[in-house]
Amino acid sequence: MARSKAKDWQTPRVVFQPRVQQGMQRGITQIADAIRPTLGPLPRTVVNESKLYVGQPELLNDGAVIARRIVQLPGRDEDVGAMYLRQILWKLHETVGDGTATAAVLFETIFNRGVRYLSVGGNAMLLRQHLEKATEIILEQLEGMTIHISGKEKLSGLAETICYDPALACMLGEIFDVIGPDGILDIRSGPSRGLEREYVEGMYWNGAIFSRYMITDVALGRAQLEDASILISDLEAHEPQDLIPLLEAAIQAGIKSLFLVLGGISERTLAVILAKPNREKIKVVAVHAPTSHADARRQALEDLSVLTGGRAYLAAVGDTLHGVAIENLGRARRVWANSENFGIVAGRGDPRTLRTHIAELRAAIKNVKAADEHKRLRERIGKLMGGSATLWVGAATVGELERRKEMAERTAGAMRGALREGVLPGGGAALIACRSLLEQKSHQAQDPDKRAAYDILRHACEAPLRTLLVNAGHDPNEILPAVYRAEAGCGFDVLRRQLIDMSQAGILDAASVVKAAVFGAIHGAALALTVDVMVHLKNPPDASATV
Repeated sequence: MARSKAKDWQTPRVVFQPRVQQGMQRGITQIADAIRPTLGPLPRTVVNESKLYVGQPELLNDGAVIARRIVQLPGRDEDVGAMYLRQILWKLHETVGDGTATAAVLFETIFNRGVRYLSVGGNAMLLRQHLEKATEIILEQLEGMTIHISGKEKLSGLAETICYDPALACMLGEIFDVIGPDGILDIRSGPSRGLEREYVEGMYWNGAIFSRYMITDVALGRAQLEDASILISDLEAHEPQDLIPLLEAAIQAGIKSLFLVLGGISERTLAVILAKPNREKIKVVAVHAPTSHADARRQALEDLSVLTGGRAYLAAVGDTLHGVAIENLGRARRVWANSENFGIVAGRGDPRTLRTHIAELRAAIKNVKAADEHKRLRERIGKLMGGSATLWVGAATVGELERRKEMAERTAGAMRGALREGVLPGGGAALIACRSLLEQKSHQAQDPDKRAAYDILRHACEAPLRTLLVNAGHDPNEILPAVYRAEAGCGFDVLRRQLIDMSQAGILDAASVVKAAVFGAIHGAALALTVDVMVHLKNPPDASATV
């Protein structure tokens, strides 16, 4: 059998209907069924067997990670459907950080009901058009239910509905109450089994101090300067003479503290800076320019310039250290540096220029599709707005530590979206509230394909809640009728085992996550329903390289 499957993967073939839809359906079902148990506050666990060979299985309850671990299915037709859904879920994870389980059950319901309708003569292209148009109706309904929240308590409640880890949720609620939606959150492995957090004053960049002899606070392991002038550059000081003119000009201008951001510095030059007679005249701290990637470094220096009111001196445009003018130095109330980072506290740049720069970065985000670039822009905004924190995550085992860190990162991403775009009643209640309008639209529709699209989406909107109830051990057919009769925003709390107003109970979902899951699932399934032919290659590309 194994030899037959291997041979099948090396046989080029063109596949037609109905085999296309049947094969894709089987693959989609396998991915969805693997992810389905992770939805809700009482999730099941998926074990990744491949990790058993290094002594410990990988326990997963994150839909995106589960999907990513599935690299290939034995059947080639099934594999097409599975990898198609896999890519949609991973893209959703990269964009909003959560919602993959919701998207998976939505996608599967839409695709399965769509296949059933097409098998009795429905038109695939018209059905796709009506499904995509109906998406706007659902999104408008969700927008009408969206509310905005603030405060540690409500943010902690939101975090708990995402991660189902009370201690982690409480910590993240406090952190985001302090740093806001654009603040920098660095999630690291902690030294203990618990959770710890540290707030960083001002904005910081990666860029180590050049010499430990510049450290002024041994206990904290960092150097600190008050009322500092700042050279912003990626230039290298190869000889002492490269910096001596700047140091002399700074002393003549009455500058007592000078902070140098440089691309590099020689030992001879460092020796001159650290010489006691020179240090008595002016305190100097030198750090590496941020990042090693040229574009990222240029952007960081640009942000530093706006923040401190200085000018960036760049080797790429022909600048030299001999051309540095005192009036082009930046200013800050305080600067600090350690063995990993340097920070700016209360930069003296023009506030209006800073607001304009942040607004330009926000506008640029709307035109960016790449997840990495989107994240980089968000980080730049966060640094400029000044909120920074480090969360130290601990656990009893290495596997649990990695799982908890991934959960913290996923929850943090969803919370950022919630703070920016608001929240919705959780536990599937927001989508349930969309059913009545879809049912009304279905009754009004004269076109059979349009009516089918509304009916398909009406059933899809109940799929997340139905799945959540099954995972918690309840019979959906007993509970759903009561939910349908309740007011909009009401749902079933599987922990309290009662029908409640989800928003009042603090059971919330990030609106950005729900909307992204709805849009991705509907548009993805609608497109998949129009696939009529598969072309299998002799040596197909490795799916593990696609995400």
